[in-house]
Amino acid sequence: MRPRASRARQGREPPLTVHHLNQLLLVCSLVLLVAVAAVRVSSRSGLPSLLVYLGIGVLMGQDGIGDIRFDNAELTQVIGYAALVVILAEGGLGTKWKEIEPALPAASALALAGVAVSVGVTAAGAHYLTGLEWRQALIIGAVVSSTDAAAVFSVLRRIPLPARVTGTLEAESGFNDAPVVILVVAFSQTGPVEHWYVLVGEIALELAIGAAIGLAVGWLGSWGLRHVALPASGLYPIAVMAIAVTAYAAGALAHGSGFLGVYLASMVMGNAKLPHWPATRGFADGLGWIAQIGMFVLLGLLVTPHELGDDVWPALVIGLVLTMVARPLSVVLCLTPFRVPWQEQTLMSWAGLRGAVPIILATIPMVSGIEASRRIFNIVFVLVVVYTLVQGPTLPWLARKLRLGEDSEAADLGVESAPLERLRGHLLSVAIPEGSKMHGVEVNELRLPGGAAVTLVVREGKSFVPLPTTVLRHGDELLVVATDPVRDAAEKRLRAVGHGGKLAGWLGTGRDR
Repeated sequence: MRPRASRARQGREPPLTVHHLNQLLLVCSLVLLVAVAAVRVSSRSGLPSLLVYLGIGVLMGQDGIGDIRFDNAELTQVIGYAALVVILAEGGLGTKWKEIEPALPAASALALAGVAVSVGVTAAGAHYLTGLEWRQALIIGAVVSSTDAAAVFSVLRRIPLPARVTGTLEAESGFNDAPVVILVVAFSQTGPVEHWYVLVGEIALELAIGAAIGLAVGWLGSWGLRHVALPASGLYPIAVMAIAVTAYAAGALAHGSGFLGVYLASMVMGNAKLPHWPATRGFADGLGWIAQIGMFVLLGLLVTPHELGDDVWPALVIGLVLTMVARPLSVVLCLTPFRVPWQEQTLMSWAGLRGAVPIILATIPMVSGIEASRRIFNIVFVLVVVYTLVQGPTLPWLARKLRLGEDSEAADLGVESAPLERLRGHLLSVAIPEGSKMHGVEVNELRLPGGAAVTLVVREGKSFVPLPTTVLRHGDELLVVATDPVRDAAEKRLRAVGHGGKLAGWLGTGRDR
């Protein structure tokens, strides 16, 4: 019986055992630890972290020290889409409405008309300068026309730029994935490419469906989380991410743009003053890092370094056309009607960062079986690596040369809210950071609305009930109880004092509106 059993196993894959699972967990944990340590290196050197993660994947893959042979483009595309959903959700949660609202028209123009200009110019350069066929040139033009949300969010939030610049670039990176995905899928079809007016109609319809579903899901989710007290604070971050993923899935199933849906839903929730917000923000930030690490490492595994040699020159040429011609032209044509100063246009032309999104989109023609799809992937990979290496570290220098760095302003308060459902109230935990103008303000000078009161102050590890004349200091943590009708007004007043001091309402800081 034993020899027969051994023969039956011949030619089969070895079974997955607990030992194999332990080995897999060890490898994954080591990769995560190395990647987390690499974040520190990239932040000190100014290099975008995506290059470090891609490098880890390349070292683990074929031609590297790990010699892992991985060529499943379809699996990479699926995992990349899932990671992009998480990254867009994290970016949307961190987007402030007051910064992005004035930039919405300009960002929408860049995400639609700007993409069209960029695709046309880049495709023409790829066709006439490198000899690529028109279908291949159009695919590359569409793939690299999408600015990467992960790269934009991670780089721009470290640079003190004017709110209009940051808001425009962040909104553009959240909006332009949808039309680019539609174009890449259309160009990657094995049959003839549809007429341009058909593509425009499809893009408009999918964007409208995705936007409507995203806004609706975000509003409903925010309303539910604000009015229903969950039994544990740790459930709020999970619920927020589940709602964001629901927006993507609902948008995609309705034949709309799921990417736009998840970004808008997350942005609505991120500006809705949800309970336990700092914990939710930290959880989303951690998931975003994991998604970036996993996605970039997987993309690094998919590339075969010894095949890149012949594609370096075309990648450099196409990248030069994209960076120096297509992107500046699209920015000038789209932003000049909005009277954006030339300094801001220059910076936004250089800040059109590419990252994992173009590499993920380059797997679509591979899955579709388009001729020379592997070469398209290699060109896009080299282009992203080289020009991210050039653009990312030079952005702070360019911002200083253009004198676009903003003066530091008062630090924002950390306000965390927990609903008191049965009491129909809220408990606000307010941390006063260094730089806050609430330092030196007496409790009675906060002028909180009726129905809100400071009930406890925690200072240097000791708590006490404050008097109306108690002077607040940096490092204090306040516990403020507010009834449900005045909860928002109380938080607005606290933030106003944090930015403008005791005279915030009279001086008109704009933070208490």
